[in-house]
Amino acid sequence: MRIDIITACPEVLEGFFDKSILGRAQKKGLAEIYVHNLRDYTTDKHGHIDDYPFGGFPGMVLQCQPIDACISKLKSEREYEEVIFVTPDGQQFDQPMANELSLKKNIIILCGHYKGIDYRIREHLITKEVSLGDFVLTGGELVAACMADAIVRVVPGVIGDEQSALSDSFQDNLLAAPIYTRPADYKGWKVPEILLSGNQAKIEEWEMQQSLERTKRLRPDLLK
Repeated sequence: MRIDIITACPEVLEGFFDKSILGRAQKKGLAEIYVHNLRDYTTDKHGHIDDYPFGGFPGMVLQCQPIDACISKLKSEREYEEVIFVTPDGQQFDQPMANELSLKKNIIILCGHYKGIDYRIREHLITKEVSLGDFVLTGGELVAACMADAIVRVVPGVIGDEQSALSDSFQDNLLAAPIYTRPADYKGWKVPEILLSGNQAKIEEWEMQQSLERTKRLRPDLLK
C-alpha cells in the first residue's frame, strides 16, 4: 500500500518512517510512505501557506490553494480510496479503522497546523476525518505518524509472525492478556504456573480470562 502525508512541517517526520517495522515494510516493497511539503505547492511569491481567518477570529489558517494543488497533483498520478484529514473533532481512530485502512491501496493523510485548514477543503476534498482523542496538538504530524504505524504493521507480510499482530490489544475489542519472558523467576517475581505447563488449551483459556478481566477493569467501555 501507499501512504502520502501532506504537512506544513515535514521536518517533524524526518527519520520516523525509515526505522523498525515501517522501514522493513518499505524495504520489502509492502508499503510506500511519502511526505510532501505543503510549501512546495504554494503560488505565493513569499512562500506563505496560511492567512488570517475571516470574521476576526484568532490564529492562522492553512489556505485552500496549496492543499488543493498538492492533492490534485497526487490524484493526477493515481487513484486514492481515502483522503484523510487528521483533526481533534474527527472520528476516533482505533484498531478496526487501522485494519480497514490497511486494505486500501492508496491513501492521503493531510496534517492540520495552526488553527486548522480552510473548511472548504474539508467540504470538497476530504473523505474521512480522524482524531486520536479529545485533545489538541500543535499539528497533525504525530497523528499521521501514529496512523501510518498502526496501519502498516497489520499489512499482511509486514510482521514475520502475523499471529503476533492479530493478538494485539483491541483486535478482538479486548485488551491483551499479560505476557512474560525468561527468567521464570526474577527476584521472586514468578511467571504464572499455567504458562509453564505446556497445556495449550489451558493456556488459551487463561489468556481469554485475563483479557476479559483486564478489559472489564481497565476499559469497561470496550465491553459495551
